[in-house]
Amino acid sequence: MPALTGLRCRRHFLLNGLASLGGLSALSGWTNEALALPARALAFPRDRGAHPDFRTEWWYITGQAAASGAGGRAFGFQLTFFRSRIDATQGMASRFAATQLIFAHAAITDVQGKKLWHDQRIARAGFGVALASEQDMDIKLRDWHLKADGNRYSAELPTADFALRLQFQETQPVLLQGKQGLSRKGPEESQASYYYSQPQLAASGSLQIKEQSFAVAGRAWLDHEWSQELLHPSAVGWDWIGMNLDDGSALTAFRLRDKEGGAVWTGGSWRAATGELRIFGQGDVLFKALRRWTSPLTRITYPVEWSVQTPVNVYIVKAVLDDQELDSRSSTGSIYWEGLSELTDNRGRRLGMGYLEMTGYGQALRL
Repeated sequence: MPALTGLRCRRHFLLNGLASLGGLSALSGWTNEALALPARALAFPRDRGAHPDFRTEWWYITGQAAASGAGGRAFGFQLTFFRSRIDATQGMASRFAATQLIFAHAAITDVQGKKLWHDQRIARAGFGVALASEQDMDIKLRDWHLKADGNRYSAELPTADFALRLQFQETQPVLLQGKQGLSRKGPEESQASYYYSQPQLAASGSLQIKEQSFAVAGRAWLDHEWSQELLHPSAVGWDWIGMNLDDGSALTAFRLRDKEGGAVWTGGSWRAATGELRIFGQGDVLFKALRRWTSPLTRITYPVEWSVQTPVNVYIVKAVLDDQELDSRSSTGSIYWEGLSELTDNRGRRLGMGYLEMTGYGQALRL
């Protein structure tokens, strides 16, 4: 769901990395009173673009794909672009003032190879190096790009060891999370974000690992969220799932956790292929860990299999590969788990695929 208020409040924790650029001291200087976000009608394509007056924003695409041909190799993929407003520099006239930061993560899960490949970028906006358009989704960070063109999106993220070159076609209407796009994330009204999803994207293109390139096709999920407020003081992290079901429906579920592992806040949604929509609120979602895995590198323990109870159904979420921990300390200062996972019912029957994200397991998220 993804530091700041959107769950995907989720991406707020990633701002810990601003410490390396002086961003934490800038953010700690924020003294404006935290106010509740007003309800507003999201308008597209404008709201696919950046909202630089807000402190944090992210565009996030995850998915699963298979290489063409019989018995095609299976992959998961993730790409996220973040924009962070540095409030202490907003009044500076210099073109060199770091008023906005753009940073990004990319990852490929090679299921058969049992390996997660990931990389990261960070730069201040401007000088043709990094930008996020306010008119429509058009984000650049050096040689990484994400752009919308009508109801299609394209992404190109090359790295030294792997690359994503993918196109995404909308197959369903936009899904407004929360109350028509205003998503509550905590007990205080100010703890909220504007948040929409684009599930069931048809994905195609190529994935490259080292010198080997694969033509792939599959399904993807896009989230876009922007917010102003911080996490509730008692929240140390969150658990989130975004799942494309095989029958065309879409499931979102999240919880913000306290240090005892209790739920500070819960939410999510379910939408049928026919358009029937259920929005989940506080207390509607219950996460129960079924199996845990300990990272051999960081010694952090994560639940990698969950029972997730919602008003629609009880689901089982299982990591396709246990080791999908991402170390982003060189860009955002954080270590978290995010990876391809399978969704089943209580009897083990597959329902779909998607991504599970877990933060705050190594240490509490703090600005």
